Amino acid sequence: MPAAIDVAVARPDERAAIENLFQLYVHDFSEFWAGRPDGELGDDGRFEPYPYLDAYWRDADRVPLLLRLDGRLVGFALLNAVGHGGGPVDRNMAEFFVVRKHRRGGVGTAAARAVFSRYPGQWEAAVARANTAAVAFWRHAVSGCPEVTDIEELDVNSPAWNGPVIRFRIAPS
Repeated sequence: MPAAIDVAVARPDERAAIENLFQLYVHDFSEFWAGRPDGELGDDGRFEPYPYLDAYWRDADRVPLLLRLDGRLVGFALLNAVGHGGGPVDRNMAEFFVVRKHRRGGVGTAAARAVFSRYPGQWEAAVARANTAAVAFWRHAVSGCPEVTDIEELDVNSPAWNGPVIRFRIAPS
């Protein structure tokens, strides 16, 4: 298990770090968009910016987080309160990214669990159907978190979402 995972709310002056990491995130995710208009590069060689990023420093129910391992930036998480499972949520894992170098060694799991424990309440983690590796990751991250109760997994196929939605509660520590 990796040591020293730090989860911190991103300050406005750290927005560029999330914007830069988002380019890597979209690059990774673009493999699931073959045959669709999503994920095309612009003439400048960059993917379109995340359209909701400004709201993470403006809206109280959105939280931008930076993830660090031993003081070094390794990813980000964006939380909101937009549920996909049909019930109310306090927190939704809107976006979550760990750079490839730090995957499959426990960094992502430790970071996800650190985020969960920091924000008690009703949660959702919605996973795009095509992203089968992420489904396995979220099932593991959620089920092994000591503060988690009331886990349920829904299969959602609606105009707003297509994929599994893991609902769970984080008890206050």
